[in-house]
Amino acid sequence: MKTGSMLVVVMMLSFSGLGCIHTNSGVGGSEESLNTDTGIFVTGPDGESLDIPPLPLEFIFSDVGEEGAEPSIGITSSGCIFFIAFEKVMRSCDFGQSWEEVTGPECSFTTSDPYGWVDPVTDRIFNVQMQGLETSWICWSDDDGESWLGNPHDSGTTPLNDHIKLATGPWTSSGYGIGGSFSQSFYDQAVYYCYNKGIGIFCFTSFDGGATFEAGGQIFGLATSNGGLHGAITSAPDGTVYVTPRVETPTVIVSKDNGFSWDEHSMGEDVGTPYPRKNSEVATDTQSNAYHIWTGGDEGVYMSRSIDSGETWEQTSIRISPKEVISTTFPQVDAGDPGKIAITYLGSENSSELGKPDIDGENWTGNAHYATTNVSYYLYITFSLNALDSSPVFHTVRVSPDPVQIGSICLNSGDCRDIGGSNRNLLDFNDLHIDREGRVYVAFADGCIDSCASDFNSTAEDSRSRLGSVYYLGSGPSLYDSVGMLEIPF
Repeated sequence: MKTGSMLVVVMMLSFSGLGCIHTNSGVGGSEESLNTDTGIFVTGPDGESLDIPPLPLEFIFSDVGEEGAEPSIGITSSGCIFFIAFEKVMRSCDFGQSWEEVTGPECSFTTSDPYGWVDPVTDRIFNVQMQGLETSWICWSDDDGESWLGNPHDSGTTPLNDHIKLATGPWTSSGYGIGGSFSQSFYDQAVYYCYNKGIGIFCFTSFDGGATFEAGGQIFGLATSNGGLHGAITSAPDGTVYVTPRVETPTVIVSKDNGFSWDEHSMGEDVGTPYPRKNSEVATDTQSNAYHIWTGGDEGVYMSRSIDSGETWEQTSIRISPKEVISTTFPQVDAGDPGKIAITYLGSENSSELGKPDIDGENWTGNAHYATTNVSYYLYITFSLNALDSSPVFHTVRVSPDPVQIGSICLNSGDCRDIGGSNRNLLDFNDLHIDREGRVYVAFADGCIDSCASDFNSTAEDSRSRLGSVYYLGSGPSLYDSVGMLEIPF
């Protein structure tokens, strides 16, 4: 176990070291114009500034103390935080003041791709490890990681899986949900497992809590043409399931019958997507309204909403990120009550670098894949408490006091660069989830630590770490109306 200290600060400070915690009020920065502004933005649906007071958002940082590229995060009803990356399950039951590894011997100790999920209804913790593109090993715990059960060869009926994702959700009254109604004595949630086989997206449904996956198959497209790679699985309270293919036109794949059948819905043609691109993501609120977010062709973060459980989607995209943020990647989202959402992403405000030569000598358009050493990426967190309104308001805080990454972030694993070390150090995604109080938690890998974070002359070559890190809402509004304002929990 790593034990840390807690420091409350007014300004955002660079703070490294295992297990340390600090809080911030979203103020500060350290490069280009960032050394004078506040890092706080209040914007409308076009990304332009609004003359509205910002929400009182204070975030707390915790260093997990282990490497943590493409992490998953979840919180059980006991308040324990689970950070899953590579082979390790890290747990903190004191709001990030200390962390310990709780991976059981029933879990895999090797991985080619990790994923984690905490069921927000049952508290079951899933640790999923891909085994050399051939199969997977899923282990799970029902007692906050004290004990585990595990099962290898958990890939459904088709081997050679990649880009694995798992999630849970309620059973419906049709399709696989009919069979699910008979299995609830064992586990009352459907468990979904999706992966890319190189010829499309395959999704399977488990009737026994994730021990086996027998029902399912290919749901979408050829990987080379229309989306074998995909984002996280999302399930709404009404049982609607969403999977997001990584495609040129923003698209969601929707199932109303627990994965028995799927429909495609597209949106966002007005803003498109960049290339290379990373995953988009869907969140659903307590009334099953859906929010789809992605990085647009101009590198801003955008959203489309559905108020009929994914049947129809608005075609005029809403910009979430401020106009000042000219490059983004790894957008993640979660929702509480209707209209209350939180989003995180990595972003840069280095607008002076636009049009200058990128790492390939071409004019840089803001795509993180081609960013030079003069571009720095920070972690941003955005809240909206009226995201269903015709003109929603977005409150954004640049929470990291120093860059998360300097220089390019590999968005295409077939075209990563060795610039004093591979720029694929952050891998494929970050994560954001809320707990049962509506408190927001963000998991990310920090690529710029120690001297990289403190030296104003740091370069991309210095930014090749991947330290597991967490920010969560210390004080500010819950995403649940019944909770109201949250206070620092220790």
